[in-house]
Formats: sequence, C-alpha cells, structure tokens
Amino acid sequence: MLSIAWAPCYAHPLPDNHRFPMLKYELLPEQLLREGTVPQSAFFEPVPPPEADILRVHDAGYYGRLRVGELTRQAERATGFPWSPALVLRETTILGGTLEGARRAQASGGVALNIAGGTHHAFRDRGEGFCLLNDQAAAAAYLLARPERQVRRILIIDLDVHQGNGTAAIFEHEPRVFTFSMHGARNYPHRKERSDLDLPLPDGTDDAAYLALLRDTLPRLLAQHRPDFVFYLAGVDVLATDKLGHLSLSRDGCRQRDEYVLGLCHRHRLPVMVCMGGGYSPRIIDIVEAHANTFRVAADLWG
Repeated sequence: MLSIAWAPCYAHPLPDNHRFPMLKYELLPEQLLREGTVPQSAFFEPVPPPEADILRVHDAGYYGRLRVGELTRQAERATGFPWSPALVLRETTILGGTLEGARRAQASGGVALNIAGGTHHAFRDRGEGFCLLNDQAAAAAYLLARPERQVRRILIIDLDVHQGNGTAAIFEHEPRVFTFSMHGARNYPHRKERSDLDLPLPDGTDDAAYLALLRDTLPRLLAQHRPDFVFYLAGVDVLATDKLGHLSLSRDGCRQRDEYVLGLCHRHRLPVMVCMGGGYSPRIIDIVEAHANTFRVAADLWG
C-alpha cells in the first residue's frame, strides 16, 4: 500500500526570498498525478496532531512560545522563517502528515510519503535551519509509544546533504532508535551532533563513491539493529546542481540511491515513511524531477 500526505498549507505564502523553494510543494503532486505515477486516491490531507504527540519530542515551553509567536528575535532568526499563524499551521500539519503516514505504513506493511517533511534540524527546545518541529522524531516516538507495541526498534536513514543534528540530539539516549546520517562534511550545521552513525562526505562526492559507501553500510545496519520500521529522509540537495549542497550526484545517481534504500526495505518487508527534505537547485525542474523519482520508485515497488 502507498499513501501520500499533502495539504495546501505546505506552500503557504512567505516573503519573496522564500517563495521559490516552496514551489515544489505545489508542482510535485501535480506532476505525479499528471504522469499517472499515483492516483488521486493515494493522497490524504493531514491535520495537526494532538499536542501530546508533539510534546513527546519537544519541550512544552518551546512549543508554547512557538504556537503563540513569543520566540525571541534570535530564536526566530535561527529558524530562517518569520513567525506567523500560517507558519505554525504549516509546521504542525507537516508533522501530522508524517505521523499519520507512519501509522498507515506500519498498519499496511507498506510505504507512505510526505510531500514535505524531513525537518531534522529541529531540537527539543528550539528550531533552526528552516525546521521548527521535528516531524520524523515525533512520528518515531509515536510509534514506540503505541500500546500494542508492534514497533520496538526504528532506523532513521537521513540522506539529506545536511546532518540531521536535531534528530540525533533528540534520540541521543534512546537505544530503540538508530540514527544514521550521511551528509556533507563541510556543510551546515557547522557544529555537528553525534548520530549513532555519521558518514561525513567530502565536497564533490560523485555517484560512484556515494552509492558504493551506501551499499557497503546499509545492509550492515539492518542486520545489526534489526528495525521494525524505517524512516527515510530523501533530500535532493545531494545533486550537483544544488547551490547549497557541494556534492556531485547526478539526477540518475539520486534515483539509484532511492532505488537501493527503498528496494532494501521492500525486500526485508520493512514498512517505511519517506520525507522529502531539502532541494535548492536553481532550476525548479531539477528539484521536482529528483523528488518525483523518489515517488516513482516507491510506486514501482509498492504500487
């Protein structure tokens, strides 16, 4: 089974310097429907979750200040976004989409994808790097807290070009969640946290080197940690065209990355929740097509 979370507020209006990156949230679902990769019935519109689901991984004080717009100017600048009620709705809805997607994927033994999500720079007590609430962390904590306890161990595969510092910090002392981040060594954040496994990559890493390292690493992680559920952050800021990434993957190399990760999960019959993460290529077609490939791979495997 394949489910996709998308809501109109994902692309809510922002100041001019933020509008271009938001276009993908409108164009990607249109592209997937136009080409017939997924039917309209695969989409569901998420809603903000109960506060308790957010507070499993975020401090009540921080969330309370965020909700009513009482962040300090310094804290607001660190997020990269100007505060507004629409922004809070967007962030809580994204988190709700990942949480509901994870529930659906676990129930069906299949895959769910969020058109947005992957807000891995959000810590328990603060946001940064365009991330205010950590959607994958909240969804992982939700699965572990469910009374039937069908999920006992979780693997988070973070292949965004930036280290998942917030996620690593949130689960630093949680042995049931293994955090794996493969990212640009010299990229943001400049002060890295410690994931359970970090693989920092030199600038200019190409398809062959990237895929060889991934193929050497991921089967061992599955064998050692034996997860019941996988979260996959499929950032496309690894592309050579990305203005912030500094790696050198081609669009085909990025697709091969998705084929390998999702194919391995499928073969091991692991339910998986996928979030899109970053993508900052100057041409919007490069961003949308690379993200669309992730959905095409998932549809081929689970469709």
